[in-house]
Amino acid sequence: MSIPPASTPEFNTAPRSLRQTLRAYCKPHLARSIAEILITALPFFLIWALMWLAVSAGYWPVALVLAVPAAGFLVRLFMIQHDCSHRSFFNSRRSNDWTGRIIGVLTLTPHDFWRHSHNLHHASSGNLDRPQIGGLDTFTVREFQALPRWQKWRYRLYRHPLVLFGFGPMYTFLLDYRLPFGFMRAGAMPWISTLGTNVAIAVLATGVIWLVGMGPFLLVQIPITLLATTMGVWLFYVQHQFEATYWERDEQWNAHDSALQGSSYYVLPSILRWFSANIGVHHVHHLASRIPCYRLPEVLKDYPELQTYNRVTLRESIKLVRLALWDENKRRLVSFREASVG
Repeated sequence: MSIPPASTPEFNTAPRSLRQTLRAYCKPHLARSIAEILITALPFFLIWALMWLAVSAGYWPVALVLAVPAAGFLVRLFMIQHDCSHRSFFNSRRSNDWTGRIIGVLTLTPHDFWRHSHNLHHASSGNLDRPQIGGLDTFTVREFQALPRWQKWRYRLYRHPLVLFGFGPMYTFLLDYRLPFGFMRAGAMPWISTLGTNVAIAVLATGVIWLVGMGPFLLVQIPITLLATTMGVWLFYVQHQFEATYWERDEQWNAHDSALQGSSYYVLPSILRWFSANIGVHHVHHLASRIPCYRLPEVLKDYPELQTYNRVTLRESIKLVRLALWDENKRRLVSFREASVG
């Protein structure tokens, strides 16, 4: 049940006013947070066991069908880990960190390393002059035109749907997160986080393989992992890669406009909203990242004005795949064909 703040301020999109408005929603509820973990983790483990039974009995189609909800629950676990990275899921910093680290073993994501890169994403999203750490590489039309031919084809390949939502997620979660590439000089934390997570993954996988066997383990885990990573990257794509998004040069860029104008409100059916832990309310999340995922709908209910910003429906999101370049003159994302580039 939504409990509105005791004193609801008048809705105002001015940075200071909106920060004050959203601050009232930044307090997590311990019982709710624990319940959210239980109703996500327990079904995931149950479906995993059912898939193993189906594989062992030779019912391969049943196992493949079950991989879809299993992947959905794994995505939801990742979203809880995401909240922990913002230290918004619990009041205790230690509870957030260790919950994130434990979930990170299941999601193949080293928590502290990912938290660092994700915070860099929040601090620079939509800034054309800063490295796009934790986000998708996006060139302007002018930058793309100035590239050598081989780099143009490399970027076109990078932006192809089979790479973005197929090979890309597999590479990121299975290989890229195994070593802190790009953070080799960032101190001990990236190494401790990635290598510690790798060891925990190896121990868990070895234990499960000892119980069920190598073949059944791979036949169950691989479909779940491939589906979950693709779902996760798709959600991340839609959150920022829509036509009227926000990109600015460093001197004009500011975090408030980037959050409000450069993050979408992904309007999903209720079951998909639940599995994605309301991450589609992404503009509000970027405005106040300390709001736990289960309180984001409260914000939209109490301030329906926020439902009018950057709406992207499920059907509309399919068309976003063609967008690839930021047109600084038209101030919108365009396709290669629209940009008339080679």
